[in-house]
Amino acid sequence: MIVQSKIRDYVKELGDYKVGGDLLKALDEKIAVLVKKAAGRAKANGRKTVSARDL
Repeated sequence: MIVQSKIRDYVKELGDYKVGGDLLKALDEKIAVLVKKAAGRAKANGRKTVSARDL
């Protein structure tokens, strides 16, 4: 789900760091959970649009 190059670029901006492959996988998993919960909240509120307020 995430754009790996963007994550790597952002981490480099934070300092002289490298990105482990496990970080990218973990971020994908966390994002999937967040989006699933947000979709459930939108549905519970009778909406078909998932928005920032659902996070």
